[in-house]
Order: sequence, then structure tokens, then C-alpha cells
Amino acid sequence: MSAAAVRVLLTGRDGQLGQALVAAAPAHWQLIACGRAELDLADPEACRQAVREHRPDWVLNAGAYTAVDRAETEAELAMAVNAGAPGAFAEALAGQGGRLLQVSTDFVFSGDQGHPYRPEQPVNPLGVYGASKAEGERRVAAALPPDRFSLLRTSWVYGPVGRNFCLTMLRLHRERAAAGQELAVVADQVGCPTATAGLAAACIAAIERGVSGPQHWSDAGAASWYDFAVVIGEQAVAAGLLQQAASVLPIRSDAYPTPARRPSYSLLDCTASRSALGLPPRHWRSALTEVLLGLAERSR
Repeated sequence: MSAAAVRVLLTGRDGQLGQALVAAAPAHWQLIACGRAELDLADPEACRQAVREHRPDWVLNAGAYTAVDRAETEAELAMAVNAGAPGAFAEALAGQGGRLLQVSTDFVFSGDQGHPYRPEQPVNPLGVYGASKAEGERRVAAALPPDRFSLLRTSWVYGPVGRNFCLTMLRLHRERAAAGQELAVVADQVGCPTATAGLAAACIAAIERGVSGPQHWSDAGAASWYDFAVVIGEQAVAAGLLQQAASVLPIRSDAYPTPARRPSYSLLDCTASRSALGLPPRHWRSALTEVLLGLAERSR
């Protein structure tokens, strides 16, 4: 017997997660995938109208304002996209039925504790970006009953497309190695890289299983940005993407000041969520290998 059709309104179609979701969506999903051209997430009435028009079983809100530093000077836009849009989706769904899967972030936490954050812990963001995502979570929870929404927090997302740390490091490794220069990367911020393929699988599982409430998803293990940069270089050489990796120099955050403060420790405790989603852990190094080998295959 084939699975029952599920009507899913996806936002952020052209982003790195959105593209992974479009590629991996189950055959029984009736996917309505929207990019910026079809749906302006800064317009709450457009978000409500999309729900009224398409009448989805689920809204999968993968679209977001993710420019962490620029958010400090574009607070109104960040809040409109990251809080206004999920709030509008939730309000519209409350009126006509359907559920919401809101993708959120480790930046809703301050990073002050030295052990992984559990899904039920209170949020305490440091900057505008984290505050806007936390406000989005709050508005969703205020508008919908607990069994009609899921908040899926994740961290350090990267993949084979879009703008992300992995692709930036590949470019910088190539440029710095060719010039005989070092690559300086922050070593005192700890979290976990998360590949888009695994994150897409978690989103799909949340909808397929009807998982509700706050959930955490990242790949397994822990790393600093310095660790991540070193392993990207090593694995890219092994995959044939680079002839040589640059030498990576670990630095403190205060040696690379940015407009937005970032949590120094943002590991997410995914234990309960992995059980709820029915997905096993995968170490971030293994997921990175798959991403880089895929890029190498495409470049041949």
C-alpha cells in the first residue's frame, strides 16, 4: 500500500537546506516549494495568504535570514523574516488546520554552559540573529497547540551548494596554499558541523512521524571552527579537490572581532531527538567526507 499523500509547503527552496529537501522529498509528498520570487518571508500577509491558498498539511519553514553579522544593523529585516514569517504561518495554520515545522538554530543559546543544550532548556540569545530566531520560536508556540508544531534546532549547517563555511574554506585553502600563506581560524568556539543531507532527512522524519515540540539535530561529535577548517583541508586533498591544503593557524575570537557575538559553546544534545526521529547519529567527519567526495565527483 502506498503512503498517503502529504501536502507540504516548503520555504527557502533555493537555499542550501531547501535544495537538499527538494532532492530528498518522499514521492508521496505534494511539495509546493517556494523561493524568494514566489514568497517574500518579510511580508506576513503573503505568508498567511500562502497558507490560505495552498492549504498544506505541513509548512516546512526552511527559509531564514541567516546573515549573522549583518543582522546587527538590519534588525528589522531579520526580525520580520525569522520571527514575523513563522508567526504568520502559525496564525494561519491555527485557523484552518495543518502543522508547522520551524527550522531554528543553536544561536538561541548563549553558550555559557559547558555541556550540550537540551531541547527543553530556556533560550538566551546573544545577538540579533539569535534573538530573531528565538522570537520566531516563541510566536509559533503562542499560536499553535503543542501537538501541531515542531521546532528543529540545528548548528553550523553546510553542504555542496550555497554560501557556507565548508565552501569558503575550500576556496581559502586553495588561495592561501598557492600564495604560501597561513589561514587563521577561530579555535575557541565549539559546536558541531551539520551537513544538509542529514538535516533534510531529519526534517522529513519529523513530518513523517508527526514529531512535535522542540527537537535538536546536528551531526555527531564536537569541533571548533579551527578543527573543522583543518579537516576540510585534509579531506579535500584526499578527495582530489585540492592539491595542497593551507597551514591553519588557531586564533582566539578576540583576534577576529565580528559585529555579532557568537556562543563559545553551542553543542546540542540530540539524544532524545534522534530516538524520536528514528535516525542514528553520524559523525561530522563522515558526513563531511560524503560532501567533499560528491563535490569531487561533480568536478570531474
